[in-house]
Amino acid sequence: MNDRGLGFLGLVYVGGLLFGLGLAVSQMARPEVVLDFLQLEDLGLLFVMGGGAALAGVVFAIASRSGRSAPLTGRPYGLRLREFDRNVAIGGVIFGVGWGLSGICPGAAYASVGIGNYPILIAIAGMFAGAYVQGVLR
Repeated sequence: MNDRGLGFLGLVYVGGLLFGLGLAVSQMARPEVVLDFLQLEDLGLLFVMGGGAALAGVVFAIASRSGRSAPLTGRPYGLRLREFDRNVAIGGVIFGVGWGLSGICPGAAYASVGIGNYPILIAIAGMFAGAYVQGVLR
């Protein structure tokens, strides 16, 4: 990634900045709001996630037709089809349990630190440990 220059790194930083700001403004970085959503008591996050997915879909459709490559990976934009196998199902269940226990998903966890929710660092450490264990077992 370093061979792409400081302009590219600045673009990646701005992308992360916008992502984190969006998570904080929409309150997705607050575990109590996410837990209310997961208990079907506040469905506001459904509109945030749906709106984000719809906008990202439009951007990817336009980017796919442009013939350009994704800036971070360098690969052409396009569909990445993957079969639904046992690992996807097991990983989804584990992710869901972790999401429900911690009250936050990975991207929102980092943004949550930015709004001063420092106890979430324990959940982030758990995410790294879980990913490490998966890598060792693979």
